[in-house]
Amino acid sequence: MTGVVLIGLFLLALVAGLPLAVGLGVASIAVLALAGFDQLAVPTNIYAGIAKYPLLAIPMFILAGMIFERSGVALRLVRFVTAMVGEWTGSLAVVAVLVSMLLGGISGSGPADAAAVAAVMLPSMVARGYPKGFSAGLIAAAGSTAIVIPPSVAFIVYSVMVPAATVPALFAAGLFPGMIAALCLLIPAVLISRKYGFGRDYRAERPPLGKSFVDAIWGLLAPVIILGGLRAGIFTPTEAAVVAVAYGIFVGMVVYRTITPKTLFRLLVDAGELSAVVMMIIGVASVFAWAGNTLGIFDAAAKALVEMHPGHWGMLLSVNLLLLVAGMFLDAVSIFLILLPLLVPIALAMGWDLVWFGVMMTINLAIGQFTPPMALSLMITSRIAGIGIEQTFRWVIWFVLAMGAGLAAMVVFPELALWLPRRLGYV
Repeated sequence: MTGVVLIGLFLLALVAGLPLAVGLGVASIAVLALAGFDQLAVPTNIYAGIAKYPLLAIPMFILAGMIFERSGVALRLVRFVTAMVGEWTGSLAVVAVLVSMLLGGISGSGPADAAAVAAVMLPSMVARGYPKGFSAGLIAAAGSTAIVIPPSVAFIVYSVMVPAATVPALFAAGLFPGMIAALCLLIPAVLISRKYGFGRDYRAERPPLGKSFVDAIWGLLAPVIILGGLRAGIFTPTEAAVVAVAYGIFVGMVVYRTITPKTLFRLLVDAGELSAVVMMIIGVASVFAWAGNTLGIFDAAAKALVEMHPGHWGMLLSVNLLLLVAGMFLDAVSIFLILLPLLVPIALAMGWDLVWFGVMMTINLAIGQFTPPMALSLMITSRIAGIGIEQTFRWVIWFVLAMGAGLAAMVVFPELALWLPRRLGYV
């Protein structure tokens, strides 16, 4: 009964249009009251949920992503990658994917990555004959890989909820699958561009490679410093986020001089507001998870699901479909907080590696970020392009299938995710 009340009230709150944190809180408080628990458990668990050292990295990476987005790094990366790729039919589609991968190594956020690349590349792509729907769909798909390619805010939240999977292990495990997922997008991007002749009749002067490289070097060094410092043991993942912010401020204010003190203050305010929303959801979701675990709701549900799907592949298919659908409606952090208490017992019962499972979950959620009808990254790029999201449907389905193929490869061959963390001694 308590399980039905917990899940039922939460779903009812979402259908009613209540904010996610409110829905989680209402369902949790009602179930705890029904079970006779002291309501002091609510503030206690909210505090316990957010008073965790690794979570300090979240507001820092959010701020770092905003700083690099507005400092002009994205524009310089586009020029550099264009200089490498050249001008040919479909070349800008390739540039969009590669730049999104590079920015993903800085921001850790799919929507932020998609917004930065769309703001820089959409005008150029449209001017060269790429349809707005195609361009918005491709950039949304490529930008979503930012939550898989380290550093990733989603991986930090996952490690907090699943202590057996450390942040360095998850970062290492996500590198190759994230790159594979992004590179899979190049196949439909190039084939579609060549079929319809996108960019065929437009030839711009190719930027000089040497000058473009020098201009972009500060942006290219960012992921090297962050990931290299982590690997060398110079700083922890949380400290790496602070280093990323300091480096971004130096690049924006001293090197490029595109960020003024007034701009920086606005960035701090925006990052603070967004971080507050994320931390509020994390805190209330901790009460939701505590209520479900304490009352045995999630363990019972996990046991029932395992009995329904005794086979390895049947359970994998069910979990992946659940995550894909959830990713269409909610962001990755929220889904981790809501579903991990249910899915981790299933993963343990099936004998799955929790690091590999975290990467699999995150790729699913990345696909959900650009899968209609409620795709967050796709909504952002469509708004920047000035079109309705329905104009992207005919194009984006091919990108969903392409990244799905990359996900399938990682599921069938777990070593794609586990080889690097094992090589580095993290697992």
